[in-house]
Amino acid sequence: MRTEKRYLVPGDYMADPAVHVFDGKLYIYPSHDWESGIAENDNGDHFNMKDYHVYSTDDVMNGEIKDYGVVLSTEDIPWAGRQLWDCDVAFKDGKYYMYFPLKDQNDIFRIGVAVSDTPYGPFIPEENPMKGSYSIDPAVFDDGDGNYYIYFGGLWGGQLQRYRNNKALESAILPEGTEEALPARVARLREDMMEFAEEPRAVVIIDENGKPLTAGDTERRFFEASWMHKYNGRYYFSYSTGDTHLLCYAIGDNPYGPFTYQGVILTPVVGWTTHHAIVEFKGKWYLFHHDCVPSGGKTWLRSMKVCELQYDADGKIITIDGTDE
Repeated sequence: MRTEKRYLVPGDYMADPAVHVFDGKLYIYPSHDWESGIAENDNGDHFNMKDYHVYSTDDVMNGEIKDYGVVLSTEDIPWAGRQLWDCDVAFKDGKYYMYFPLKDQNDIFRIGVAVSDTPYGPFIPEENPMKGSYSIDPAVFDDGDGNYYIYFGGLWGGQLQRYRNNKALESAILPEGTEEALPARVARLREDMMEFAEEPRAVVIIDENGKPLTAGDTERRFFEASWMHKYNGRYYFSYSTGDTHLLCYAIGDNPYGPFTYQGVILTPVVGWTTHHAIVEFKGKWYLFHHDCVPSGGKTWLRSMKVCELQYDADGKIITIDGTDE
């Protein structure tokens, strides 16, 4: 499907949008790309982000996009090493909780929490990362019943292959071929939103025959960039396939899954990574994502954009063309 798209912050490089509606306004929590001069590699060292901005709007396609400036930076975080990647924010009992991945001083990704009294920060980080946290791309889902779930994980530079059953391995193992693909993780959050309430579980994606997707099924298996939304009572787990550059989704009947693969949300964009958020605002659904068109294809300098998202009568997402500019 060809659809109108809007670049949201043309004056800066923003990527990996997490998006929520708080107090009737739409808030966007992106990563902040910049030219750090680090060479590209498969570990993603060239994605050397060091702070977060927050944006808001009342009108997604045409309204002013307000920039609240820097709300958290690596200098603020006591346990910081480097690389402040994709974050997300959740609201509970008058407080806003930002969940962010950051390498510690041993270059191991952990997930930290920072708290604010407002959706636009500033966010004050905790002294230490969440216990038992690892890998990248946290996405927090409020199920509306008092339970909040955090999804996380990413391959290659995201370090997910360094773990099995929530324990660090002696050396990384990446499944291949017909072996089951490495799944994202999900855990319910503790009442105070500061820690996992349980051991993280596998987010299993199955095919039409009920079999878990394999590592060799690179156009369907999970790579990174988890997002969760609910539509007509069903749970839509969406994600990036990474090295095949697709946004895909799978549907389940509870927050833990399993999730049955459904199809492609967005075909490849200009640039390597694809990362997104799906949200309803004022009666319409939107897909927030990014590409590298404004930077001339520099994959570490990405620009955030948005378009409408549509479902068919069966609740299937209608595939969007990623390069229809």
